[in-house]
Amino acid sequence: MDKKKFKRTLVTAALPYANGPIHLGHLAGAYLPADIFVRFKRLKGEEILFICGSDEHGVPITITAEKEGVSPKVIIDRYHEMNRKAFEDFGMSFDNYSRTSLPIHHKTAQEFFLKYYENGILKQKKELQYYDEKAKMFLPDRYLVGTCPHCKSEDARGDQCENCGSYLNPTDLINPKSKITGETPVLKETTHFYFPLGDYQERLEKYIAEKDAQEGWKENVLNYCKSWFQEGLQDRAVTRDLDWGVKVPVEGFENKVLYVWFEAVLGYISSTKEWAEKQGKPEEWRKFWQDNETKYLAFIGKDNVVFHCIVFPAMLMSWNDLSEEKYILPDNVPANEFLNYEGLKFSKSRGWGIDLKDFLEHFPPDPLRYYLASILPENRDTDFYWRDFQAKNNNELADIFGNFVNRTLTFTAKHFNSQVPEIKKLSEIDQELLRQLPEFKEKIETLYERIKIKDALNETMNLARLANKYFNDSQPWKTIKEDLDACATTINLSLQLIRTLAIMLSPVIPFTSERIFKILNIKEDELKIWEFCTETKLKAGHKINQPEIIFNKIDDKTIEPYLKSQEKSETKKSVTPDNSDKIDIDEFKKVEIRIAQVIECEIIPRSKKLLKLKVDLGFEQRQVVAGLAEFYKPEELVGKKVLIVSNLKEVKIMNELSQGMILAVEDKNNNLKLVSVDESLPLGSILR
Repeated sequence: MDKKKFKRTLVTAALPYANGPIHLGHLAGAYLPADIFVRFKRLKGEEILFICGSDEHGVPITITAEKEGVSPKVIIDRYHEMNRKAFEDFGMSFDNYSRTSLPIHHKTAQEFFLKYYENGILKQKKELQYYDEKAKMFLPDRYLVGTCPHCKSEDARGDQCENCGSYLNPTDLINPKSKITGETPVLKETTHFYFPLGDYQERLEKYIAEKDAQEGWKENVLNYCKSWFQEGLQDRAVTRDLDWGVKVPVEGFENKVLYVWFEAVLGYISSTKEWAEKQGKPEEWRKFWQDNETKYLAFIGKDNVVFHCIVFPAMLMSWNDLSEEKYILPDNVPANEFLNYEGLKFSKSRGWGIDLKDFLEHFPPDPLRYYLASILPENRDTDFYWRDFQAKNNNELADIFGNFVNRTLTFTAKHFNSQVPEIKKLSEIDQELLRQLPEFKEKIETLYERIKIKDALNETMNLARLANKYFNDSQPWKTIKEDLDACATTINLSLQLIRTLAIMLSPVIPFTSERIFKILNIKEDELKIWEFCTETKLKAGHKINQPEIIFNKIDDKTIEPYLKSQEKSETKKSVTPDNSDKIDIDEFKKVEIRIAQVIECEIIPRSKKLLKLKVDLGFEQRQVVAGLAEFYKPEELVGKKVLIVSNLKEVKIMNELSQGMILAVEDKNNNLKLVSVDESLPLGSILR
């Protein structure tokens, strides 16, 4: 299916919860990839709006407030401002960073609720809920603690057991207690409104299939959605018995609030409305939410997939059925997996991890932006390691990019009076460099458009490596004595390359790029945009400013305190190896891996990722379906020897029979590479 062309783009990043500081895991999950993508689009001069804000309702905030003996407003005011400032210092370029406690959000959420209520969409249900007679209140799930029915942990919450990870209903708890008074609660009847999510399942499945065909959704997102669809979507409660939140605008329900899952996603709309009012154009929000010429991308972490791919689209579908003012649905939801910290999950309760504001007190933002972008958990969980952060800063930012910038600028200042020299002749090496620049630009642009941030950055750094090689191969320190014209050309093109790289890297390291533009004495906006980034725009005679080191190396002494604090951490000490996902040798022996040879291979129609292969095992031939189409052309595989799991149960994929699984390795850039096989080994040989 051909990609639809849009006039503008709307980008939202998941609303961070205002009961704690932003940590590095949050950044890698949703915020940094969104910011890099938005900055790239702005470089291209496209119309794009970047929306976010604080999620300020719900039980965790009320629990934090009660622990501190303050009102929920004190908590949200503290963390909203703390996170807003940390985001700003980190270089997040939101067009609007709003709050769900604002009247404009309450009004928006209530409008959606009333639209459903007045049109009979919502269901009223009576149910039994735990009630604390001493506190005289119904207890939301997180106000309950008890024994987990699965692992028997005595600290399970009413919604989940953190010990074994099981999701729970409050009534599942054994010996439940109120977190407020410690008393045993009683079950008491209450009434709530429910949204009939299951009524939209067929439409949601069709919607996701169509958007995937157009945009190429991530496999992890599709799998999360499929698991929900397989279980069957159920009615979801829209209201709950709480004081803190958006009040239910229906007589008799004044003491209830809208469930945070329902109203928080509407914060994207209310934040856009607030942005429009700030522009003095209060109706401007509609062109981003109610115009089919707008493309909508929702950047989130994997824990939010159900809300953004299923719940929110269903809510918008329901509204659209009832109104002439129709909302657009997300065109893509590029959810990332989790970033861990030194091998363990970030944990506020266990004090494991590092907050953004604390990090920025000791390090500038760009090295962190670069490092996180280079390890984004786009397809699997990844880890922040201090040693790795240090190595990336020193070996890549300082030694590759920074070194090229510094040696070029220093040479220009020393030998050409800080002026861009004139090109008088082009050698073969110069011409080859100029030939490759548009190719790099096209490749990087394609990767960004496909939201492959990590790959785009890697390709940009490949250009920085090429720039260093060009400088070395041209040997200006020799030609300055032997061939001044050749030397002038080398320095001219190297200065042009600095501008190119400053533009290309500006989505990732914006503060550093601005410093480079100032050193290059570039003030014109047209010299800072994507369209002209590979052209030789710096004119001969252009004066540059005093060179300066743009990246300082991080020494061992700087990161030593962080490494020592981990060694002393009780969290690290208490972690024992988790063997729950390990298999023993007898189980492994059941897996039969044999050598086979590909004798036929073709693309499966209507699939971008799948190939159909016929393989020869020596004693028989089989058909195998493999997700290799993005990495190999069919003709490249014919004749290759491969390893296949030969005793898997037969399955049908895209209506094609698959009688095994081909083994491949995923490299650091998420590319699949076939496991190489010694050509002398006979077909059918078993891997031992």
